[in-house]
Amino acid sequence: MDPKRKAITAAVVGTALGVGGLAVVAMPATAGDAPVLPQISAEELVQSTLNAKPLAFDGKVKVNNDLGLPQVGSTLPGASALSIDSAQVSTDGAGKSKVSLTEGSSQQTIVKNGEAVWEYNSKDNSATKITIPADLSKEHQNKVDGKAVDPATVASELLGKVRESSTIAVDGTSSVANRSAYELVLTPKPTERTLLREIRVAIDEQTRMPLRLTVLANGTSSPAFEASFSEINFANQPASNFEFTPPKGAKVTEKAAEVDPKNRELAEQAKSEVKVVGDGWDTAITGKIPADALAKAGDAKDEQGRQVDPKALLSRFAKPVSGAWGSGWLLTTKVGSGVLTEDGRYAVGAVPEQVLFEALAAK
Repeated sequence: MDPKRKAITAAVVGTALGVGGLAVVAMPATAGDAPVLPQISAEELVQSTLNAKPLAFDGKVKVNNDLGLPQVGSTLPGASALSIDSAQVSTDGAGKSKVSLTEGSSQQTIVKNGEAVWEYNSKDNSATKITIPADLSKEHQNKVDGKAVDPATVASELLGKVRESSTIAVDGTSSVANRSAYELVLTPKPTERTLLREIRVAIDEQTRMPLRLTVLANGTSSPAFEASFSEINFANQPASNFEFTPPKGAKVTEKAAEVDPKNRELAEQAKSEVKVVGDGWDTAITGKIPADALAKAGDAKDEQGRQVDPKALLSRFAKPVSGAWGSGWLLTTKVGSGVLTEDGRYAVGAVPEQVLFEALAAK
């Protein structure tokens, strides 16, 4: 495999669907002549992007990372998700979507159509249909009613926080998936303590949809993370794109989505523990993992069905650390770091370890 391990995560898939406003897929300018586009200020570009409506499209996404993650192989459950080569993404712009993830000769397909979600894995020819009960959908809707949750508003709020600690500029143009785009660059101000040097977003000149993202870390010349549409077609998608019929011979499982009361309680407890320390680029998120969750982690199995010992894994892939805040394990990558203490507290961010230690010690 390429030393820069290819990867795609749920976050990338979500942003590829246009769910994250500015925090979507992008890439550095490609070789060749840059397109000549009308002049635009950074503020105008940001606002027009945030105000753009979701569009129907079909496209292919390629992802490459050099995050400096440990080579976990199949030791961690779901570790194979870190070797995805590409993704084919379709959406009707109104909630229906289809994502096909390719890894070598195998493919995983996820189709969302109303209250039904299909997941198919060609490796073992298995399919799962998940039906979301109306009451669960209604409960979720009730929680978000009256709140600013549309992608443009959420992205605007996030960008607003970063904007105060950033220099934002339009750095020329580029061609992405045969479309003309502006290059928007966000650079942290000198006072920010962060591992990131800059973030570049290529924004489609016509639709204002972000097409590529590059994350550059301090002390490196090559991108730590790149994701890009290599192909994209803005057009109404046929209804058949969002219908799924299991292949012949597939093992089919059907189940209804439900929330276990105990899991809900644990989730609410974890949520109440989460705090944001700092702002801008050097923001750290702290919280605490419920004791029950740590106990359940001991029941996890790797992709060969072997038992996983959480502490043994931490000792293997993370560095033991201690301070006034206690003791635990530190995991660092090129774009961020995280600390998990022995009593289940954690701190994560795109920041140096000292910032995390300060966040853990903060009252």
